[in-house]
Amino acid sequence: MKSKAAILNKLNEPLLIEDIEIPDLKCGQVLVKVHCSSICGAQIGEMSGAKGEDKYLPHLLGHEGGGVVCDIGEGVIQVKKDDHVVLHWRKGLGIEAPFPKYKYGGGIVGGGSITTFNEYAVISENRLTVIDKAIPFEIASLMGCSVTTGLGLINNEAKLKIGQSVVIIGCGGVGLNVIQGASMASANPIIAIDRHYNRLLTASDYGATHSISNADDIDIVSEVLKITGKKGSDVVVDCTGVVDLINLGYKMTSSNGKMILVGQPKYNENLTFSSMRDHYCGKTIMDSQGGLTNPNIDIPLYLNLYLEGKLRLDDMISHRFPLEKVNEALDLIKCGIGNKFILRME
Repeated sequence: MKSKAAILNKLNEPLLIEDIEIPDLKCGQVLVKVHCSSICGAQIGEMSGAKGEDKYLPHLLGHEGGGVVCDIGEGVIQVKKDDHVVLHWRKGLGIEAPFPKYKYGGGIVGGGSITTFNEYAVISENRLTVIDKAIPFEIASLMGCSVTTGLGLINNEAKLKIGQSVVIIGCGGVGLNVIQGASMASANPIIAIDRHYNRLLTASDYGATHSISNADDIDIVSEVLKITGKKGSDVVVDCTGVVDLINLGYKMTSSNGKMILVGQPKYNENLTFSSMRDHYCGKTIMDSQGGLTNPNIDIPLYLNLYLEGKLRLDDMISHRFPLEKVNEALDLIKCGIGNKFILRME
């Protein structure tokens, strides 16, 4: 059986759209027909070598999708054939299966526990959560990372309380869901920072009470301190991974506040906080672990909110592309155009 897939063959080059051959299933593996995949900024980082040398090239990409189970390997009990599923990178219930190896061009192309930039994918059982068949596959794909990370960050990592302040630096897919989660938790103020005005407009629509453009020649730390009454923000979330912005985020974090890092700095960039004696005031710096999401518990909860009209997701999707045009989609994302981008395999 063959499947079209987007393959990362070399760093800093466009993805190749090629046919791969689906291998026989091993213990704990599940064959899924991927209907939709969302695109995350993590894929752009992978393609550019943000984590350094990639020892696994060539390989497949993608970690948030929605699809249908076609077949299951030995030992699989969490899903069955014809189930509709969310494909997610956080570990859930079930077996941690070995990585699949697909035949490709006379050689082998690797896939991790989950890949979604392919029409058919061999997925580890513990990266799948069964969902109601009423859920559109596009919405299911958002549950693989951006929604669960954003809402989980608010609930489980920031543990934001009613009336606390929050700053979100970078208002892409995860940032918007942090904003939406903060609004649902009655945070105040909710301050959105981004260099793209279109994203700030969307951020306001999703609950941001204030917007600051870091494309302008202004002191964003001073602006945040003005809004928060000089005390700084209780929670600052950086979704960019830009070292300079992380440093500014630390300065705008209040005493005893939290700064949570979602975006990852490049492997060869260091974070340096100067004059540490000025910062001995109980601040916490932590990296986000996908919102500490438990997929099998949290995804059904969030989807129920969506079905009840309490969680906005449909208009978060700004662009849809066929798999064959994935490189066009990636170029637009790099330019800061739009919100969430969906690849449709059907």
